[in-house]
Amino acid sequence: MNQKPGNYRWVICALIFFATTVNYIDRQVISLLKSTLTKDFRWNDADYANIEIAFKIAYSIGLLYSGRLIDRLGTKMGYFFATFLWSASAILHAAVNSTFGFIAVRSALGISEAGNFPAAIKTVAEWFPKKERALATGIFNSGTCIGAIIAPLTVPFIVATWGWRWAFVITGSIGFIWLALWLMFYEIPARQKRLSKEELDYINSDKDELVEATDVNPKIPWAKLLRYRQTWAFSIGKFLTDPIWWFYLFWLPDFLESEYGLKGEAIAIPVALVYTIAGIGSIYGGYLPKSLIERGWAVFKARKTSMLIYAFAVVPIIFAQVLGQLNMWLAVMIIGLAAAAHQAWSANIFTTVSDMFPKKAVGSVTGLGGMFGSVGSVFLSLFVQKNMFVHYRAIHHIEIAYYIMFAVCGGAYLLAWIIMHILVPRMKPVDL
Repeated sequence: MNQKPGNYRWVICALIFFATTVNYIDRQVISLLKSTLTKDFRWNDADYANIEIAFKIAYSIGLLYSGRLIDRLGTKMGYFFATFLWSASAILHAAVNSTFGFIAVRSALGISEAGNFPAAIKTVAEWFPKKERALATGIFNSGTCIGAIIAPLTVPFIVATWGWRWAFVITGSIGFIWLALWLMFYEIPARQKRLSKEELDYINSDKDELVEATDVNPKIPWAKLLRYRQTWAFSIGKFLTDPIWWFYLFWLPDFLESEYGLKGEAIAIPVALVYTIAGIGSIYGGYLPKSLIERGWAVFKARKTSMLIYAFAVVPIIFAQVLGQLNMWLAVMIIGLAAAAHQAWSANIFTTVSDMFPKKAVGSVTGLGGMFGSVGSVFLSLFVQKNMFVHYRAIHHIEIAYYIMFAVCGGAYLLAWIIMHILVPRMKPVDL
């Protein structure tokens, strides 16, 4: 009779869920302070867009290098340094006294926060067999939603009680709690004394993967990774769909204020509802392919079928603003559905990296593809959000800008799925 494996891998999943939650609380704070900071620093929409573009450019650069650095340093120390730096950068926002200062600290936050996802995906690849990776990714990735829920429920009250500077200090300090827990509980499976032999064997049960006994791996040139269609499939998929999540993250409060006149604490409940729905989608997004694999589906077929379902689930957002004219909560629910579908999609597109690449390259490929996604977000900010939102707000037709953006959101995932399917029509692991 086979002994059941232990559950320590889920403790590790909880740790990266915690880190991802902190990561998103820290980046979300400024969008909730937009009205306050606009008044204090006399910003216009272009100033705010420039600050967020600076963050995204820095995040793009950070992703390109952080994935490689984490492959070199390993998950334990790579994740530690990334979290330490982004937490310090978040706190430094409280010392800023100018628009240029915000550009500087947002850039520092972007570079350092970029380490989270390469480190998290590499950790999942090290700690979970393939059939559980999408579920583990969906669980930790739901931290993006929890962070986006916690921020609007807490930041306005911190600001009302102590002022906007303390909002950055308090939220940024949470990362230092995580650092202590990470050092206390984390080690790679081969070295983790709390891990049973049965669970270690279960983690390493995929017959097509070599067991890597160390978390420090040799450098793999970007030029070599870019030779593979699998790299381009992941990167283009991220390029087309990541900007949509950034759009929700930074412009949802503005949409609610522009369309329905909500401000400050009144925004908290609808924003929290959107991200609560999105969090459910993130976890279910990992559960669906797992259940299909357990029914005998091939891993890659289960993954791509699930992603196609999620791509179709985004389409109704095209009608969010029209239905929102009847009732605000209809718009909130449809945006919530689209956000949930994005998170489900994200849980699976991240997992395609560990499906197709050996563990020693997962951090580098995740960082490279993440960089493409962040560059896509920069383009969206530069050529759509910045010019379009400023133009239409100037002529008092801001709702037109949101019509256009929701149409872009509705079609992005189906386009991404088609391109990914053309590039990688069937499962073919990369041999580096």
